[in-house]
Amino acid sequence: MTRVLVTGAGGAAGVAVIRALARAGHQIVAVDADPDAAGLRLAPTGAVIPTVTELEFGPALLRLVDEQRPQVLLTTVAEEIAALHDLAEPLAARGVACWLPPRDGTSVCLDKWKFARVLADADVPTPPTGLGNASAVPGPWVVKPRFGRGSCDVHLVEDPQALTWACRRTPEPIVQTRITGREFTADVLVDHDGTVAACVPRWRLATKAGISTRGETFESPAVDDVVSRTLAAVPLTGPLNLQGFVHRDGPTVIEVNPRFSGGLPLSLAAGADLVGEVVRGALDQPLLLERLQYRPGVRMIRYFSEAFEG
Repeated sequence: MTRVLVTGAGGAAGVAVIRALARAGHQIVAVDADPDAAGLRLAPTGAVIPTVTELEFGPALLRLVDEQRPQVLLTTVAEEIAALHDLAEPLAARGVACWLPPRDGTSVCLDKWKFARVLADADVPTPPTGLGNASAVPGPWVVKPRFGRGSCDVHLVEDPQALTWACRRTPEPIVQTRITGREFTADVLVDHDGTVAACVPRWRLATKAGISTRGETFESPAVDDVVSRTLAAVPLTGPLNLQGFVHRDGPTVIEVNPRFSGGLPLSLAAGADLVGEVVRGALDQPLLLERLQYRPGVRMIRYFSEAFEG
């Protein structure tokens, strides 16, 4: 089996990836900046390194690689991708394989204002979006950080008079029309040649802090189509998740995260071995499409679990 280093072990995506790798019998090195990260307790080996915003991130990661000798590195933190591109040569020299999405596509996804502009220019359905204000953006509104993740600093606004307050409380705000309909996430795997190898859409029936706590997989040619159109506008490869809403006029895309999603366990339970095939893809092995099929109608109810020490 493969020795895999997983970063972002404290997040829901990191925990899901670690558990999937463990079920498949892989050796795991779990990594996070938080010494209390739950994922560090779920792997035989856990290590703490600085965050990607710190200068010591790269040297610390390479020291860990020298010590643990992983064959594959999987990141579940999109903000780490640019730094890992910078480390590609020293990682390859150490025999570590990484499957990283292109820099350009990643930078578009991490900038919500740029992402909205790119999709609008490509005629991909996405909400009207303003930078810093609601000029030409019909309400009701969502105010969110231009750069951010999850549901942090996101404000739902009905009253135009509350827009100024919400924008002042939000770092580098963008303002979008609030889209109604059924909220969904699609867990997607894009092959090295840009072909969509897997697309597993699931309804977000309930969420907490931006993470799906109840969901159900479904089939939709319209969602498959909008995923393909989005990826034609924003070139990415590897694992990603696309979020949006389905309403009477069809799907609208809200954002794309170039990483595994927090709701990944549902797609795995539905039969799509996204984690195993990403490991294969990182090692330049052909993807096994039969292992990426899924069953619609699989439901997930998420609950708390605990890890104890001492």
